[in-house]
Amino acid sequence: MTAPLSTPSSTPLSTPPRRKGQVFWRCWQSLDRIYRLGGKELWSLWRDPVMLLLILYSFSLNIYVAGTAMPETLHKAPLAIVDLDQSALSQRLRDAFYPPHFLKPELISQAEADLALDRGQYTFVLTIPPDFQQQLLAGRAQHSAPKIQLSIDATRMSQAFSGNLYIDRIVNQETQRFLAGFSSNSEPKVDLVLRARFNPTLSGSWFGSLMEVINAVTLISIVLTGAALIREREHGTIEHLLVMPVSPAEIMLAKIWSMALVVLTVTVLSLYGVIEYVLQVQVAGSVPLFALCALVHLFATTSLGIFMATVTKSMPQFGLLLIMTLLPLQMLSGGVTPRESMPEFIQQLMLLAPTTHFVAAAQGILYRGADFALVWQPLCWMLLIGVVLFMLSLRRFRQSLTAV
Repeated sequence: MTAPLSTPSSTPLSTPPRRKGQVFWRCWQSLDRIYRLGGKELWSLWRDPVMLLLILYSFSLNIYVAGTAMPETLHKAPLAIVDLDQSALSQRLRDAFYPPHFLKPELISQAEADLALDRGQYTFVLTIPPDFQQQLLAGRAQHSAPKIQLSIDATRMSQAFSGNLYIDRIVNQETQRFLAGFSSNSEPKVDLVLRARFNPTLSGSWFGSLMEVINAVTLISIVLTGAALIREREHGTIEHLLVMPVSPAEIMLAKIWSMALVVLTVTVLSLYGVIEYVLQVQVAGSVPLFALCALVHLFATTSLGIFMATVTKSMPQFGLLLIMTLLPLQMLSGGVTPRESMPEFIQQLMLLAPTTHFVAAAQGILYRGADFALVWQPLCWMLLIGVVLFMLSLRRFRQSLTAV
């Protein structure tokens, strides 16, 4: 009798890897695919000279122009004075106008005033009437004062608009100081001391240049991600991605991190190079903290750019949609007009936009030197809005891939 055959052991020769190790390996593979797809996006951008020129212009020359061509800043405005009084007060008024806001005032006669304005020789002609000082001192107790005539060449719109306010303030200040010397109680009861923490010289270039950086971050991030997706569709490479073992989320994340890296890099270089070195603007706060806020904001705007690219079918359509989207985001976010001057409905509605919170955080950091304890709330709102936009964009992107 033969012995029974021995049954094979039920113990497997090799045990499968643990579930935790499988999750780690899949995450590592996913990160590797996101990294390599992002590198492909960077190479595609490097071979696109038009986009490179747009980035270079937006963060260099455009910021310089915005910082040096602010219309509300008066610079070397030509001024003439018709002094019919020839008093100590009129002499004091003549000496109150000096560069850089005004050129050195020229004394002309009353007959030359109209002809000089018609020729465009002067933008402002200030006429001081006869016996101006005497009438001013006589009417001081009766709360009346003589009139000074200011003639303006309104064809020079930028100088005419801002110069009117400058001249009115200078004349009133010098007149009040002159009257204070004849007052029985010359010591004021209240001493008002004004201190400008940011921009102590009240130069418009400081505000314009920094706000242009903030606007450029939003504009370029939306354009780059939207154009990258539309370029894939127009060149037919989106079909190549569909046959690869990559998910729509990995494709989106690759475009987001690569384009965000480009925008964040040129933003920091622009702050140090154009803002601080060329324009001599003193940034009050921490640049790394601003970069952190910009990075979170870029997560939201790049997701928005992908969503807009999935809605449109070509670059012309994307450009039209960009205009309709970008103008409200920039005009109503608080960077151009204070939010307090807007209707209450617009203020509440714009809280859903990431640009509103980014402008608030950026102005607090760059202008007032705010730290993390003051900007963590806008930072959290930007992160929350970015997550919502990413989920909406991912859903729309998946739908667009199934339609290919």
